[in-house]
Amino acid sequence: MRGVVHRWCGRVCGLLALAGILAACAPSVRRLAPPAPDAALSVAKAAAMDAMRQASPERAARGWLRCAAGAYRAALAGGAVADEAVALDTQCTGHLLDFLLATEDERWKARTLDVGGDPLAVQLDGLSPDLAGAPMFVRAERIQISSLMFGQRFATNGFGVALVAATRRCEGTPRCRLFPPEGVTRTAVAWVEADAQGGTPRLVFADPLKRGSLAIGPREYVLSMDTTAPYAMLADASQLKQLAIRNLLVNGRDIGVRQGVYLLEDYDPGKIPVVMLHGLGGSPLVWARLTNRIQGTPALRSRYQVWHVVYQTNAPVLLSRLRVQGFLDRTWAAVDPAAHDAARAHMVLVGHSMGGIIARLLSADSGDVLWRAAFLVPEQQLHGNADDIDTMRRVLRFTPYPGVDTAFFLATPHHGSPATEDFFGRLAQHLVKPGGPELDAIARLVKANPEGIQPDLLRAYRERGLSSISSLRPDQPVSRAAWSLLPVAGVRYYTIAGSLPGEAVPGDGVVPLESSFLPGAVSTTTVTSGHRVYRNDEAINLIVKTLGESP
Repeated sequence: MRGVVHRWCGRVCGLLALAGILAACAPSVRRLAPPAPDAALSVAKAAAMDAMRQASPERAARGWLRCAAGAYRAALAGGAVADEAVALDTQCTGHLLDFLLATEDERWKARTLDVGGDPLAVQLDGLSPDLAGAPMFVRAERIQISSLMFGQRFATNGFGVALVAATRRCEGTPRCRLFPPEGVTRTAVAWVEADAQGGTPRLVFADPLKRGSLAIGPREYVLSMDTTAPYAMLADASQLKQLAIRNLLVNGRDIGVRQGVYLLEDYDPGKIPVVMLHGLGGSPLVWARLTNRIQGTPALRSRYQVWHVVYQTNAPVLLSRLRVQGFLDRTWAAVDPAAHDAARAHMVLVGHSMGGIIARLLSADSGDVLWRAAFLVPEQQLHGNADDIDTMRRVLRFTPYPGVDTAFFLATPHHGSPATEDFFGRLAQHLVKPGGPELDAIARLVKANPEGIQPDLLRAYRERGLSSISSLRPDQPVSRAAWSLLPVAGVRYYTIAGSLPGEAVPGDGVVPLESSFLPGAVSTTTVTSGHRVYRNDEAINLIVKTLGESP
């Protein structure tokens, strides 16, 4: 079948297995071999045997190069040996890469190498434009995948050797800020090819997500790729895990430097953004399983692109909504300054816990509900700096973010959480001290307008201040008013709640079930889980299934 490489026996693991296959071609066992293969494939197998006999790494690498080039020439001719030839090319390219990645410059660029006396041209063919400068390559299979974090590895065993290409983050443009400070990682694949007439063979590095397959002679072969490895490599280098809890303390300054939207893949003007919002004290790393599923499922990968949001979770929820709105605005300005891309027309929001509240508010219209819950007078009668009043207006008055039409709320305390009232909740209120110019503006307005503020809110503000913890209390006046703000008509939304057996109050141990549910949801699902619903397979399956079925 065209484009199918699963008929192959698979990669031969280790030199002993490869020797067993190639031994059939050796003179000493020729009487046991099947009919002689194509001459080019025989040359390739002989080169592999020679490589295994060499004590010198350079001479062995030359043998693997000759094996891969000969196998490619055999595949060009087609016929019965074509599939065997492309499999051998992949195996020999892998051995060659083991040598080259250990001995050549860490950063790769187009040049001609000397491999044990044989020339090899390096060709970088259509790699991600987000890679800044000469990339570093790592064998994808060498990158460890945590099953707890990622669930599973998504990889395709096809033609070529699956790699991860990595560079530092670029500098100097707004678009550069959309990549993690740790760097940029992308899928890659490598193979050796050669012309039928001879000449210098080429080591080609390409992007399998763009190429998909490669025509070799009369046949088409799917390229090898690993979509999990680039994210896993980046996650392993990330400092977000250590910074997540510190996000709540020390004014969240470390996270404040990093806050914004981050892209894990090349921006595509035609693919729907799935914007993921973590919860209190969390980071985008909580979305590893869901991100991995979307990027590893071809039907979803071709339709959606994942955007991760980093924000300071110590700030009040309404202020975080405003900040996230700003992050999204800056992202669109960087990737689509003309505002013409189809990607803008449909956006998906996925929020966990407090991130779910932000997602709901990003899809709602506040009208005057929140202003009336906070103030006794219209904004025209407030005393204070015009910029401070404008800040308060933008916090309390908003419309749905343009283009949002789907939202998923996971373990979200839409009606507050009693956990804020227990010992640890009260302790957190004393420890969490958010900062920022917006909170300074609010403090000045409170001081200048004590008679214009709703008494309950003023009392709560003076007793507990403003933070993410205090704004999640069920008795917080403005937050209580925000409970009535549902996604506007046209936004499909789904609630997923966790429930643990034996809890005095049914729920996930942090958020009661009744606080997780919203009227008007397309579906309301309860899974057996603690608060980390983002790791629950049933919850992830529901999101993936819904995305796949969305019109």
